[in-house]
Amino acid sequence: MKTIKKSTENSLINHFIYILKKKALRKKERNQRLSLVLTGGKSPINLYKQLAINKIDWTNIDLFWGDERFVSKRSKNSNYKLAYDTFIKKINISKNNIFSVNTNIKNISKCSQNYSNLIKKYFKKKKICFDIFLLGMGKDGHVASIFPNSNELSEKFITHTVIRKDFKRITLSLNLINNSKNIIVWLNNKNKIKKFNKLRFKGNNIPINNLKKNKTLLFRII
Repeated sequence: MKTIKKSTENSLINHFIYILKKKALRKKERNQRLSLVLTGGKSPINLYKQLAINKIDWTNIDLFWGDERFVSKRSKNSNYKLAYDTFIKKINISKNNIFSVNTNIKNISKCSQNYSNLIKKYFKKKKICFDIFLLGMGKDGHVASIFPNSNELSEKFITHTVIRKDFKRITLSLNLINNSKNIIVWLNNKNKIKKFNKLRFKGNNIPINNLKKNKTLLFRII
């Protein structure tokens, strides 16, 4: 697992944006698209705010979500709303570049299947391989909506429903995360680093410990 160490969150953000711009430009030169999977939670808020004001060419960048709560897109608990409010509505990006979970579908299983079909269609039924998969880390070491000791740790799927006490959720799988070209784990404060350092020795029941090390970039504060 490679590590990007910076003394400030702003320096981490600048490095992420540098990587995003570089990869998107390479894709554009080859007339290709770049797929970026977004994360939820509080960790990426400052990153998203900087994406809103930085000069980025979004024409060939497509946005996906690693997981979503089964709530309205207008809900304060929606991962889509978080990204939309902090940067998507402020940038010049086509609606055709935004591949969000359609939570207007009232049945969660059908909602999950709909997102699975959307992803399959995007990759034209070839191997699903996102270019950049951005991940936060929960206090228990969960990534996306894949939680410790859950069935989702070992099962292969595109999308799956996850029923928790707080929210029903839809998540992409661990195997899809690991199929990605670049996995970026966003540890933007020292508390996150302490938790990560403790969890890394607790075995494969912890989702964060199941990421492919040769594809993972750990963005962390020194």
